[in-house]
Amino acid sequence: MSDDLSALDRGLETAHLPALLAALVHLTGDAGWLKPEWTPVYQPLSRGDTGLPLETQDDIRRQAKAAIQAYLAGAPIQAPTPDAPTLRKMMDFVAGAPIPETYADFLLDELAISGRSSKDPQFEQPRLKDAARKLNVLVIGAGMSGLLAGIRLSQAGVGFEIVESNPDVGGTWLVNTYPGCRVDNSNHMYSYSFEPNHDWPQHFSPQPELLKYFRGIAAKYELRKHIRFETTVESLTWDEGRAVWRAQLRGQDGRAETLEANAVITAVGQLNKPRIPAIDGADSFEGPAFHSAQWRHDAELSGKRVAVIGTGASAYQFVPEIAPKTERLTVFQRTPPWGLPVPHYHEDVPPGMPWLLEHVPFYDKWYRFWLFWMTTEGFLPMVKADEGWNGPSTAVGAMNLGLREMAAAALAAQVEDRPDLLPHVVPTYPVGGKRAVLDNGVWLGALKRPNVDLVTEPVARIAPKGVVTADGVEHPADVLIYGTGFTASNFLSGLKVTGRGGRELHDVWAGDARAYLGMTVPGFPNFFMIYGPNTNIVVNGSIIFFSECSVRYIVGCLKLLAETGARAVEVKRGVHDDFNVRVDAANKGWAWGSEGVSSWYKNQFGRVSQNWPFGLIDYWRATLAPDPDDFVLTRQPESVA
Repeated sequence: MSDDLSALDRGLETAHLPALLAALVHLTGDAGWLKPEWTPVYQPLSRGDTGLPLETQDDIRRQAKAAIQAYLAGAPIQAPTPDAPTLRKMMDFVAGAPIPETYADFLLDELAISGRSSKDPQFEQPRLKDAARKLNVLVIGAGMSGLLAGIRLSQAGVGFEIVESNPDVGGTWLVNTYPGCRVDNSNHMYSYSFEPNHDWPQHFSPQPELLKYFRGIAAKYELRKHIRFETTVESLTWDEGRAVWRAQLRGQDGRAETLEANAVITAVGQLNKPRIPAIDGADSFEGPAFHSAQWRHDAELSGKRVAVIGTGASAYQFVPEIAPKTERLTVFQRTPPWGLPVPHYHEDVPPGMPWLLEHVPFYDKWYRFWLFWMTTEGFLPMVKADEGWNGPSTAVGAMNLGLREMAAAALAAQVEDRPDLLPHVVPTYPVGGKRAVLDNGVWLGALKRPNVDLVTEPVARIAPKGVVTADGVEHPADVLIYGTGFTASNFLSGLKVTGRGGRELHDVWAGDARAYLGMTVPGFPNFFMIYGPNTNIVVNGSIIFFSECSVRYIVGCLKLLAETGARAVEVKRGVHDDFNVRVDAANKGWAWGSEGVSSWYKNQFGRVSQNWPFGLIDYWRATLAPDPDDFVLTRQPESVA
């Protein structure tokens, strides 16, 4: 007991007090913990500082300690599931302001106080269970989304097999091993909602910890027995006569094999094909040259002259790591990234916090709830374009301008001692126009080092021993690293998908990928994508949320097959087209849809093919369950075309 009390004291010192007070309502059954004078006043992008006076915080900790001690001594939980009005009051309190009523059911579902949510498969009826056993699903990819699909299919009793080109699970967290690689979304939210991890070592943990988490998930749910590693899917062909997909596989030994499945789920991600810019002379470079996603750990950087082309999210992470090792580091920048001030980006989770998350019932749920609200819909209005905005072109609206001024001031403060850098580190495009990064000072700290040069002249060509810019200057280099992102708009590149009537998916898309809810395309029955077109998010939340919603919907489509006895489900053309018209129109109303701003969010036609232009609540509602009226259900054997 003394060890618990010592751990409790450490936990209380760093507890997120509003989440703790909500947990105490559960423990004691007393909503009086939610005192109006204890309502938090948060600062944007903070770690949860409440704005309460220190003496008030100490009083809360003292009272909370007594209540938690009583629980540890054996007092039962008084209100495991408070009534709806009390839960509503608890949500408002933790959020620090009244949450719109339209969000109540959405947030209660995400909170999952009872341990159940709408994302759990609903295949309890004997008839559905019997139908599920007759289905077989092929999942392509064993990263975050593929593992999630496997878990939910297993829970639904649906047979499945996962094909993975890599030798292990983890997807992006397996293949991206560059120095400094880490998540840019709080780990306590960047994890499955039903599988929290209370032992994250940092608030934004590095790549090895993410890989460890997903490996642990694969082990817990016994997914490896369903996975074929080091195997690629080369093509998928819809058999109209038998209503199955035929997948052509190729193993590590080069042997080809055909696999059949009633349905296919692709879970291959968007950010997995490195983009190497076409620069004259690239093949002539004499030293090691590689993309950050294909890091050459055998390439010695210590004491070397290193050139980095690109200043996107990956470069933002690895440049500060390698800068101290190099003799000279030259960073070639086309446009600077927006760094949003998050001082605790590299900080360890404080001692005691894991114990509190693990041992105080419901605290972890309310802490995650606070993260979810504050970093999702609570942030979204700041990148919304104001209709008729006639302010500066560096912003798209009044709130966006306010965010810009805050972020710009934080960047400017870091280079007060290097005024020559200021024009090159504060972007001229609106915040949200391109992917923003989290800034704790290490990026500009690296650029200010005496052995680091920031070059903003365009790259003209690559020479055998360096990089030549448009002004004719050759910058010597022994090693060349591309931090140039991915071919994100080339969805499912390398995979040939032939649907009804022999039509190939990439021919249908013609370089402009579209799908209904990012998941399904007319003419391709029983074919679903996770993280497909227009399901990316810019500032509001974790992509894991989107994957969980998508998998719920896909499992719902399989349930629709089971309920109706249909053999194929295919979205109607009109439903698909109307949806994409709405998406395109809505994307123009955000910073990332601004004219004159180019980014990987837009495809070769200038269309935003990546981003979801509505709130998370809208995707949640749209994916609760498939509407049968949106689909053509094929119940009778199909005639062979």
